[in-house]
Amino acid sequence: MEILRSITELRNRLARETGIAFVPTMGNLHDGHLQLVKIAREHASCVVVSIFVNPLQFGVNEDLASYPRTPEQDCAKLETAGADVVFMPTVEEMYPAPQQIMVEPPPIADQLCGAMRPGHFRGVATVVLKLFNLVRPTVAVFGKKDFQQLFILRAMAQQLNLPITIIGGETVRESDGLAMSSRNAYLNPAERLEAPRLHRALLQVVQAAQSGQHDFAAIETQTEQYLTQLGWIVDYIAIRSANTLLPPESHERELIALGAARLGKTRLIDNIEFAL
Repeated sequence: MEILRSITELRNRLARETGIAFVPTMGNLHDGHLQLVKIAREHASCVVVSIFVNPLQFGVNEDLASYPRTPEQDCAKLETAGADVVFMPTVEEMYPAPQQIMVEPPPIADQLCGAMRPGHFRGVATVVLKLFNLVRPTVAVFGKKDFQQLFILRAMAQQLNLPITIIGGETVRESDGLAMSSRNAYLNPAERLEAPRLHRALLQVVQAAQSGQHDFAAIETQTEQYLTQLGWIVDYIAIRSANTLLPPESHERELIALGAARLGKTRLIDNIEFAL
């Protein structure tokens, strides 16, 4: 496994590759990330993983400075997982000048997580497009835990005619159901015990919808109130179309329940795809 830090090194190394699968990350890797690497290995002879904490996708009061950075441990895990190349650029390498040209995501980027994090998906789409242009993969793998991100990046690849297949990897969970996330490290012991409740609440949302309750707004409100009473600060609970991420039409059967809520200083997200 090679660890590269400059764009020149990366381009020189990848020039001889004919098929590349790419896994972009912000580091502090867990088993969910390593599962994405495993999926990537199934689709190409060369697997590239990037580790870059992207300042463009963090808001003014978000956790850019404190975001967990564990590069040595990450590289050890990636070597074991079978990655071929790890790209770890500095901010200055990725943004040698202020980034004035940005990718404008679709309107859905202003809903759900985007409503709480203005400009977030603009920053995500911009850095991912830059990374795509550097790595030039045929396949890129993203986790379904960040379902809205996956949806937007798929739309970007399709609408900008990128020759890249976007693959979604299933959410990897702890034994108690908590979706694996780098930000789980922020949870104190009491919060960690409480954290799986978000997943359980979404399971109840799915059960209610599948049992024939058609007033989705009522289900969402009841679930938000339930979590709030237990000390959560709820950003949203939503039932959406899995194909559009918009509120579902009456005929739609492929749905997704999504939630984002805070425990103390930690913002957790999760989702469950389901069918009626």
